[in-house]
Amino acid sequence: MANLKDIRRRISSVKSTRQTTRAMKMVAAAKLRRSQEAIVNARPYAQKIDEVVGKIAATKRVDSKFFPHEKQESKRTKEMIVLITSDRGLCGGFNANISKKAFEYLESNKGQKDFTIVCVGRKGADFLKRRGYDVQETVLNLVKEMSFEYTRGFSEKLINDYFDNQYDELIMFYNVFKSALSQVPTQQTILPIQPKEELWAESAASYSKDYIYEPQPQLIVDQLLEKSIVMQFYKGFSESLASEHGARMNAMENATNNAGDIIRDLTLTYNNLRQAAITRELIEITSGAEAL
Repeated sequence: MANLKDIRRRISSVKSTRQTTRAMKMVAAAKLRRSQEAIVNARPYAQKIDEVVGKIAATKRVDSKFFPHEKQESKRTKEMIVLITSDRGLCGGFNANISKKAFEYLESNKGQKDFTIVCVGRKGADFLKRRGYDVQETVLNLVKEMSFEYTRGFSEKLINDYFDNQYDELIMFYNVFKSALSQVPTQQTILPIQPKEELWAESAASYSKDYIYEPQPQLIVDQLLEKSIVMQFYKGFSESLASEHGARMNAMENATNNAGDIIRDLTLTYNNLRQAAITRELIEITSGAEAL
């Protein structure tokens, strides 16, 4: 059984840990507020531009390399997988949930497709490497580098690889931020841009399916589609950062509460042992006095 000195040392250690987790929670909360503002600003534009390009693809009046094309049946599909996680842990199941979703997709399709994997964040890369997958590139420090210009450079490289026929499809895995308590692992196909026939079906009674392009349809569509892809990556990065900060804030809050419970239990044990020691000493003194 531990003596009083050991219990005092452990109480002091847990108190130090609680101070650290409390500070990390406050930092995560401050970063979460900024990330939520970025999400609120990015979502409407990203959703609307995705809706517009989906409708353009559904019209089939303008051809583009960004739209789906027929593939040879004998040809194996080459896919680019972009997995977005964090560089650091201490954020609950944030990294594990999205990494497992990507891993399950890879496992279920590895016999039919060839994969090229790019990981944004060290945790996702480590997860897949431990399970035998080769990660072509690992992008670090997204928290520090995150900006629209950074996202543009990242996405332009992937777009150029798509045009060079290095892969046929681009799929992104990331966490969608719902709240500090809820992050939803999401799989999204970025390239080729998928037609959204259902959007035309909803508005068929009110709107024509014919667009008017000025000055040149092909130029306008290509520029619009490229901006759409950059915006989808920017939204994915922003969602992932907000999810990371929310998950870390929640994890640190739980850790702080658990540390408080441990301190209370240890303090109670310490007081019981201390009282028992005092009682034993009093008995010894009384017994000695009676013996004399």
